[in-house]
Amino acid sequence: MVAILFFPSCRRKEVKLRMDAIDDRASMPVLDAQEVTTLISDSGVTRFRITSRQWLVFDKAEPSHWEFPEGIYLEQFDQMLQTTATLRSDYAYYDDQAEIWRLTGNVYATNVNGEQFETPELYWSQKDERVYSDSSITITQPPTQAAIQARGDSARGTIIKGIGFESNQDMTKYTIRRPTGIFPIDE
Repeated sequence: MVAILFFPSCRRKEVKLRMDAIDDRASMPVLDAQEVTTLISDSGVTRFRITSRQWLVFDKAEPSHWEFPEGIYLEQFDQMLQTTATLRSDYAYYDDQAEIWRLTGNVYATNVNGEQFETPELYWSQKDERVYSDSSITITQPPTQAAIQARGDSARGTIIKGIGFESNQDMTKYTIRRPTGIFPIDE
C-alpha cells in the first residue's frame, strides 16, 4: 500500500519539473549550433563568411537575440572571393529586432585599406550602417609608399589611439573622439 501511494507522488513531481522547464522558454535557445560556418551573399555573389564555435538563437527572449559565446570571425570578400576585410571577437551578441551587433573581448578588425582596429568593445548598427564604441581604440595604419621607399623594411605605419570612435560600416571613414598617437614625419 505504501508503494502505491509513493509511486503517484513521484510521477506528479516529474510532470511538474517538465512543466517548469517549458515555462522558462525565454531562457532556452531554439538553436544551439556547434562549429558553424555560414556564407552570406548579395545578388548571387558571396560577400561574407561567418565562423563561430557556438551559435545560440533565443527567439522567445525579450528582446529576441543571437549569441556567440565563444566568439565570432567574419571575412568580407571582393568579386574574386579574395578576403578584403576581417573582424573577430571573443564574444558577440546580435539584437535581431534593433539590428545591432555588440562585439566584446579582444575585438580586432582589418578594413579594405589594411588598417587594423583593436578595441575591447565594438557596436555595429546595421540599420544606420555605422560602427561605434565608447571604449579605447587603437588604429594601426600601414606605412605609406613614400615611407617604404625611403626606409625600406624599417618603414612604420601610423598608430592612433583614443577613447571612443565612430565610423561608416566599412570602417574606412572614421572619427576618433579623444585621439592620441605617434605620427611619423619625413624630414
